[in-house]
Amino acid sequence: MSTEPQIFPRLAGKTVLVTGAGTGFGHEIAFRAAQEGARVGVHYNSSRAGAEKTAERIRSIGGEAELFQADIGTWDAVKQLAAEAFDAFGTVDVLVNNVGDVATEQMSWKELTQESLDRVIDVDVKGTLYMVHEFGQRMVEQGHGAIVNIGSTVVVRGSARAPQYAAAKYGLLGINKSYAAAFAPQVRVNIFAPGFMETGATLAREDWKSGRREKLIAQTPLGHIPPPEVVAGTALFLATDDASHITGAYMLADGGFNMVGA
Repeated sequence: MSTEPQIFPRLAGKTVLVTGAGTGFGHEIAFRAAQEGARVGVHYNSSRAGAEKTAERIRSIGGEAELFQADIGTWDAVKQLAAEAFDAFGTVDVLVNNVGDVATEQMSWKELTQESLDRVIDVDVKGTLYMVHEFGQRMVEQGHGAIVNIGSTVVVRGSARAPQYAAAKYGLLGINKSYAAAFAPQVRVNIFAPGFMETGATLAREDWKSGRREKLIAQTPLGHIPPPEVVAGTALFLATDDASHITGAYMLADGGFNMVGA
């Protein structure tokens, strides 16, 4: 058994489904949910080995994990995923929409392709909308639920690197507010927007290795760029009872990098 402690059981007795939980931030959110007492649905599309590692880590602390595979870019697959998750658990109390394509292979707006544009919109906009729609309506029927959509600070500054990614995250704002209004008062829908995190994907980026990291740290008031586990609990805060009066909101955790006005 693992020696890692169970911390802050804010989600005791709850069921949490995390999309894209086989890698990076999704992995850390799923594990943190288990540490906080939740049964966890570990969703993946192609990262089955990663999802199995996430499930193993959850089980190592005595947690319960179920694996679910789906390409959330297609509505039929999302309908099937929702049916499978609710059948497996009986209820889904919390959905964390972590999946997002950030077009990491693209280093400049000049490299934009039709394929990349379509892929990012299909996953980040359509996929998130499908997920909120299908899981949210079931949550409304069960009388409770919370949805956390993982956003990005790119909505503050845009992205000269990948405009399609910024466009998609702006689209997420519309999805979030619309469904927060539609599902109230039974289901809350919020965005959690982390700043830069040192995930494997970020560390592998060419711009990260050639000075961007140091530049960003210099511009961040708190003076560091955290690994994803540092803000995983912050994301889950929006799903807890402490956030019971928050819906349709956008919460930023970026070390002060993008301080925005009221």
